[in-house]
Amino acid sequence: MTRQMKAAVYRQYGPPGVVAIQDWPRPVCGPNDVLVRVRASSVTSADRRIRSLSMPYGFGAAGRLAFGISVPRQPILGSELTGEVVEVGAAVRKFTVGDAVVAFTGAKLGAHAEYCRVCADAVIVHKPPTLSQETAAALAFGGTTALDFFRRGGLRAGDRVLINGASGTVGSAMVQLAAQAGAEVTAVCSGANAEVVRQLGAARVVDYTRVDFAAGGKQYDIIADTVGNAPYPRVRAVLAARGRLLQVLATLPQMLHAPWVNISSRHRVVAGPTAERVDDLQTLVDMAVDGRFTPLIDSRFLFEEIVAAHARVETGRKRGSVLIAHAS
Repeated sequence: MTRQMKAAVYRQYGPPGVVAIQDWPRPVCGPNDVLVRVRASSVTSADRRIRSLSMPYGFGAAGRLAFGISVPRQPILGSELTGEVVEVGAAVRKFTVGDAVVAFTGAKLGAHAEYCRVCADAVIVHKPPTLSQETAAALAFGGTTALDFFRRGGLRAGDRVLINGASGTVGSAMVQLAAQAGAEVTAVCSGANAEVVRQLGAARVVDYTRVDFAAGGKQYDIIADTVGNAPYPRVRAVLAARGRLLQVLATLPQMLHAPWVNISSRHRVVAGPTAERVDDLQTLVDMAVDGRFTPLIDSRFLFEEIVAAHARVETGRKRGSVLIAHAS
């Protein structure tokens, strides 16, 4: 008889209300897998885009091919989680039953459920006892994106870095990680979030409701656009010589234009999918334990309230991560 679990399931693309908690078959461990009892997870902007199939311009068809042409191929969303290992596959040596772990499933999703199957060789690490479940569940999505783009963008100490969308999950991670790397950080967000991003490490804040950062005279070595409204033509005048534009959220035309910018100008555009690396997650865990990185938390919901959590993300006004607490 198939063992059952509770899962947040969506069977069609659409608004938050398409998600419902249902009985669902519990995942079966393969030889290289671990089964994790999920204690906390999050609803991310990626979950919103996948659920509603609201992809950046030009990626609509690719989104359907990746996630399901007419109906979702993977009906359980959620990519970052923390919990305990309850089963291990026969070939697994790195984890044992009872281990506390932090994991990032990426496009495989599946975290919005009581149990999640994760390949033991994928992006999963041990959770130290001093790391809270709340912090652990909010590390991966923003943090790994920030680390990957900064790596590709060649972030160095002393760089003048502007983060567009600095109060979001990715943006707030970028503010902290850039400041930790010794960069001079300018954060672009609403005035209401100015003090929060200063506390995260921003030396300067630009209120986008009052000032257009791209119209100013200050130049930047790196501009990270997490919102999708700072294409190269808009920001090239404020990019320093050999400056880098990190297009965290880019349209298809912007991505196709990036190689031309890279060969025809003194600037460089970095775009494209984020690499999912276990070393990056371990780095974030280590930084969180010693206080160098603290994910910004917007709000907290119970698993039973996951539709409300999706609705919060849907507003586009969240500040940091929207967390889901699963039953203990």
